[in-house]
Amino acid sequence: MRELGLSAYRFSVSWSRVLPDGHVPINHAGIGFYDRLVDALLEYDIEPFVTLYHWDLPGALDDKGGWLNRDVAEWFADYARVLYLSLADRVTRWATINEPWVVSDAGYLHGTHAPGHRSTLEAPYVSHNLLRAHGAAVQSFRAEANGSIGLVLNLEPKDPASDKREDVRATRLSDAYMNRQFLDPLFKGRYPEEMSSLYRSAWPEFPERDFDLISAPIDFLGVNYYTRGIVRHDPEAYPFGYSAVAPEPESSTALGWEIHPVSLTRTLQRVKNEYTELPLYITENGAAFEEPSSVSSDTLADPRRVEYLRDHIRAARIAMERGVDLRGYFVWSLLDNFEWTEGYSKRFGLVHVDFQSQRRTPKSSALFYRDQILCSRGT
Repeated sequence: MRELGLSAYRFSVSWSRVLPDGHVPINHAGIGFYDRLVDALLEYDIEPFVTLYHWDLPGALDDKGGWLNRDVAEWFADYARVLYLSLADRVTRWATINEPWVVSDAGYLHGTHAPGHRSTLEAPYVSHNLLRAHGAAVQSFRAEANGSIGLVLNLEPKDPASDKREDVRATRLSDAYMNRQFLDPLFKGRYPEEMSSLYRSAWPEFPERDFDLISAPIDFLGVNYYTRGIVRHDPEAYPFGYSAVAPEPESSTALGWEIHPVSLTRTLQRVKNEYTELPLYITENGAAFEEPSSVSSDTLADPRRVEYLRDHIRAARIAMERGVDLRGYFVWSLLDNFEWTEGYSKRFGLVHVDFQSQRRTPKSSALFYRDQILCSRGT
């Protein structure tokens, strides 16, 4: 990180590492790891940017219903308080939850992530409880710490596959489900009207008081951006009757995500124009491409990632020129890492990791990113 010139490093804390049972007692070896990490970052003048939750709920809490249990908001606030009391003397920037949409969609609607449920009855409650937990953690932060706190959402512009009425309507529903389901309650204190159309009889009524908690003022919004979605009406598609159109392989990443930097500009402008003028951070942006498992040279050439980063950094700059208050940009990811259901098969890193030998090799994208940082500082 020091050699690349990073001024900040975003990392997530594992709830189960700090509180193995989900509640106290504290695992002091676990909290000690993060304590040393923060100190090491500060030693090299790298600001720690801490995310409290990135999809790893303690198993003991899942046994109690996990994100389906309304008590999870209080559990999360108690966990957050442990982190604030341990690290807030040195950490001033906090994010509560990373990508609540993925937790709900992949974990409870499609079953591709833990806990592997597949239920239209459960998913709305999970999304709602994630937002309530965010709000409870913000309240706890105001009582225990100073600095800034926000939420990290993965946002994806939606475009219709055609101008047919069915595709346009499907696109509006897809946008409500992925984007507005979280932006609207956070900044407008309500869910989009389309949610009841999506879930029909499975859409619940939530207490009005919950929205006061959810919409508690935050200090910034983190935006994770990777791609856009092209949507078509598909009455056979589970669960809402629409599906995504696959992009051409030559214009997509190893995960089949379309490379579309102009939509990063669109996303940032939309947040500003429709929701908030709060400071924004691009908390994740990056791409996986096919790469060898081991490298013998001192640098691995990854020209497609260099192009990807160049185009998206330019798109972020355009958004700033149009009035977006963008305060930071984080690449996903520093190192090749464990990518959930993809395991170690998809490589996002600026630095190549040989998972057998643990040898780390900078990619040409790391050198490009270093040069961008130097240019931004005028050096």
